[in-house]
Amino acid sequence: MSHTPTTPTTASEAPRELSGLRALVTGGASGIGAATAIALQSRGAQVAVLDLHPEGAPEGTLALRCDVADSASVNEAINSAAAQLGGVDIVINNAGIGAQGDVTGNDDSEWARVLDVNVTSVARVVRSALPHLRRSENAAIVNTASIASAVGLPQRVLYSATKGAVQSMTLAMAADLVGEGIRVNAVIPGTADTPWVGRLLEKAEDPAAERAALEARQPHKRLVSPEEVAEAHCYLASPRNRSTVGVLLSIDGGVTGVRTRS
Repeated sequence: MSHTPTTPTTASEAPRELSGLRALVTGGASGIGAATAIALQSRGAQVAVLDLHPEGAPEGTLALRCDVADSASVNEAINSAAAQLGGVDIVINNAGIGAQGDVTGNDDSEWARVLDVNVTSVARVVRSALPHLRRSENAAIVNTASIASAVGLPQRVLYSATKGAVQSMTLAMAADLVGEGIRVNAVIPGTADTPWVGRLLEKAEDPAAERAALEARQPHKRLVSPEEVAEAHCYLASPRNRSTVGVLLSIDGGVTGVRTRS
């Protein structure tokens, strides 16, 4: 009895970790969001980038204009992404804006604006994506908090308040949705080498000294790279990690957990 020999599957031909999954990344046209979109693609996912300026989206992604501060815009973008990708399995809430100042540094209108973009938008996106996620066997939501949600940083009262809210929302949503098979987690990046941080440095009286101060604040003595945060996003989104629920994963060079001697 003869048989046809089979050819062993090579590593390059094997299914990738996220093959067949559909991911949305808000704020995915630059910085951490763009790095995350690229990392998701490298693992086999189809990726839709939802951004106010989608023209910067990484090659190969579905680039959609989305204003996360507007419910109609969010609904339109997510429904369009789901229709074009054939569904939604992963949502990465990464869109956000910065804010500087002590408690007197921002007026009521700025508080409302930053809270809307950094906090309420997470609720908008998840609310809109939930009907699609409920149809997925690999549903995962990953939010982006900040080191400012874990430790007190100078001149960051408003920003810290918003990221603290994202951290708390993550845990509450995880409790609400785990019974439906939808995992919710968050990444807590340290000070990262992003366009926003770059703009802050450009405005400093001595940009080099300011960068050195930010690097020195982190025990590993450098800024966190967007690619490092992207790796954490992918880990938390991966169906290989089905028991990872309600996790706040710090990617901060040791700021929250390590004390070193000078």
